[in-house]
Amino acid sequence: MKPYRWTRIAAAAGIVALLTSGCSLLESKDQSLQIDPPQTTGTDAVPTSAKAASTAIANPMQITIYAKDEKGFVAPIALQIEKTESAARKALEYMVDGGAVQGQLPAGFTSLLPKGTEIRGIDINKEQKLATVDFSKMFTDYNLVDERKILEGLTWTLTNFPSVEKVQIRVEGKALTEMPVGETPLDEPLTRALGINLEKPDQVEYGQTTPVTLYFLNQNQEEFTYYVPVTRLIQRTDQVDEAVIEQLIAGPDQKKGLTAVLPGAQLLKVSRADDVITVNFTETMLGADKKAPAEALKAVVLSLTENAGAGSKVQILVNGEAKVAATDNQSYAKPVSRPAAVNQLKL
Repeated sequence: MKPYRWTRIAAAAGIVALLTSGCSLLESKDQSLQIDPPQTTGTDAVPTSAKAASTAIANPMQITIYAKDEKGFVAPIALQIEKTESAARKALEYMVDGGAVQGQLPAGFTSLLPKGTEIRGIDINKEQKLATVDFSKMFTDYNLVDERKILEGLTWTLTNFPSVEKVQIRVEGKALTEMPVGETPLDEPLTRALGINLEKPDQVEYGQTTPVTLYFLNQNQEEFTYYVPVTRLIQRTDQVDEAVIEQLIAGPDQKKGLTAVLPGAQLLKVSRADDVITVNFTETMLGADKKAPAEALKAVVLSLTENAGAGSKVQILVNGEAKVAATDNQSYAKPVSRPAAVNQLKL
């Protein structure tokens, strides 16, 4: 995969990143051609529920959109809406500021697409797994600081559908070769290799990195607890699964206000056989009740499957034993799949 050319967006993103290695690790391996969201498998990644924002829906379906929280992070929000055949289009409509999602987002969250933006059309080439979206002119009416966030939210929302891996943007029928404000290059389709909430530790050199996406925790003013994905550039490595766990243990950048998910945890070993990633922790993973924190286990599953592909599963062990129970009484005795819903709002 060709690296993204981020040089021209340094001012907008606050970071210059050359994703020269490991890009394919951030792309989904799910080969389904269905545009409707997948059904939940394995454990549900559902943190503390936000306050209900709408009345019960008679014929519901679930979509995931990405929005900006009050700290500026782009995070997924899973919503229930009236069932529709145009799920991808509906997801984009729910990303428009002041649009259909008005009043449904958790406190402190704001929509990413500029107010007044209309989705003039969306075409999904299932063979190429390419979504081409045509926006109205209002799509270009945004602040420079939000340019990368808009691209992240748009890309990650659409690639959440199994039939989409790449995204192209048009405005009023004309393909964009770069974003109009910060001139982010768009001469290649966007994928999840773009990263999300990108960060680079000072000791890592550009061009010698592997990107890993990690899930940490955040909480809004109404005590809604949710996961935030962060793509961190680390020293180049082929041991991505092990690196993911090591970075989760290292925790988030303390200056950014996120909460660690594996404080005090110790890793014994990470291995992979076929589509199952096995992670073996010491007993420091367990609390006094001999249970592991539910939020920590879910973050491990989310982070490993994000980097390895949606078709992978995670087996969690403690001192080699598979009988691991979580504080939410979910069993992790068997390998679990990535959940379909992250940060789900309950009606």
